[in-house]
Amino acid sequence: MTRAGADLALLLLAGFRTFADRGAEALARRGFDDVRPTHDFALRAIAAGADNPSELARRLTVTRQAAAKTIAVLEERRYIDRRPDPSDGRRLRLTITARGDELMRAGDAVFAELRAGWEAQVGSVRIGEAEEALRALVGDGVISVDSPDWSTRDLDS
Repeated sequence: MTRAGADLALLLLAGFRTFADRGAEALARRGFDDVRPTHDFALRAIAAGADNPSELARRLTVTRQAAAKTIAVLEERRYIDRRPDPSDGRRLRLTITARGDELMRAGDAVFAELRAGWEAQVGSVRIGEAEEALRALVGDGVISVDSPDWSTRDLDS
């Protein structure tokens, strides 16, 4: 019995995990030592319009309780805040703070640097080919940075 399929799945997961872990380490060196990948997913969902707990839960495909926990962590760490909705004063909207914007910009820069490092290691052509192959296999439409599904653990660490 061959394990080629399982080994490929593990290799893809290890690639993601390596990229995410190195990204978290680089962000920590830039002063963002309190974030995890799930926090980035949530911030990007909020930036894309998920401005309340129910919508954030829907976009992250988690329970409303899990979304509320993520919101509490991000708010405590000053990455988001809640502001009155101009059209309905009873409603509070989730908004990204200046610190949250700074984190997202730093994250974009870190991942660009990580990609450049991988390109230096194996060549930009090979990285481009790997990216094209993955895009052909999974399609462009499934890449959604605000829908992590299974990777929403470690919300309070």
